[in-house]
Amino acid sequence: MQAIVVEQPGPPEVLQIKEVPTPTVRPGWVLVRVRAFGLNRSEMFTRQGHSGAAVPFPRILGIECVGEVADPSDSGLQPGQTVAALMGQMGRQYDGGYAEYALLPLAQIIPLRTSLDWAELGAIPETFITAHGSLAALQPQPGQTLLIRGGTSSVGLAAGTMAKAQGLTVLTTTRRPAKQATLRANGADHVLIDSGSIADDVRTLYPAGVDLVLELVGQPTLRDSLACLRPHGAICQTGLLGNQWDYWVTELADAPPTVRRSTYNSETVTAANSAATLQQIVAQVEAGRYRLNIDRVFRLDEIVAAHTLMEQSGAQGKLVVVVD
Repeated sequence: MQAIVVEQPGPPEVLQIKEVPTPTVRPGWVLVRVRAFGLNRSEMFTRQGHSGAAVPFPRILGIECVGEVADPSDSGLQPGQTVAALMGQMGRQYDGGYAEYALLPLAQIIPLRTSLDWAELGAIPETFITAHGSLAALQPQPGQTLLIRGGTSSVGLAAGTMAKAQGLTVLTTTRRPAKQATLRANGADHVLIDSGSIADDVRTLYPAGVDLVLELVGQPTLRDSLACLRPHGAICQTGLLGNQWDYWVTELADAPPTVRRSTYNSETVTAANSAATLQQIVAQVEAGRYRLNIDRVFRLDEIVAAHTLMEQSGAQGKLVVVVD
């Protein structure tokens, strides 16, 4: 089979297409014919070498994929059944979705019913599950105001469309004025150009502050995001778009006691705790209630260009690779 193999960390060019043996199934694992996968910044960080000893090389990256069951082993799944898979150390401790076939643990395999094409389906799992989990941590109520810091990221866009469907007023940020139209098309009520300090702009719109903040940039903007909150508001730190790796940072731990603080990451996602949620998300996308923001669809042999675009923060939505 063809797979994208990283022998050692480095620039996008270390992503090499190679012929490798198709994995052999074993009990508790399922062989998936990969049809598409989304790109994620965590894969970029791993490729750059920031994961350290947590990810041994050589490695086939990819923390998510969608496709069909090629060999169900002892899983009870049916050959040809549509599935998604994500997380569970996929693409980190064992080979992931950047390949024609992936051998994956049954615990991470989610069967799906869908009419979406492969590119559309491939844009959903990690991005929308992360957005869903982040919003759930904030416990939003219809009519509340939500600030999304890092709004043009794929998770930011997914959170924006989900928040609008839940009846929230959405403020969202971008560093690039050219991306404002994408955010407005996604339903944002207010778009703020992020200079690193937007608290005054937020307070001009909402003098008492916003109810909720979804922080996707991380440490560089966290103090300023906290300054945007009203008393007894809530913040969830999810992303690391600022490329600083402290996850539970001092600034969040030292937030005023009136602020409800939380973090979210998708490392705990399994089929058991996320299958129903992912199926509901797919149904909402099919119904047009959630907007898919796919920036570009690549082929497997365009992976270097795809990672280069991601590294340059040039996308306005999800990047997806379709495996023909």
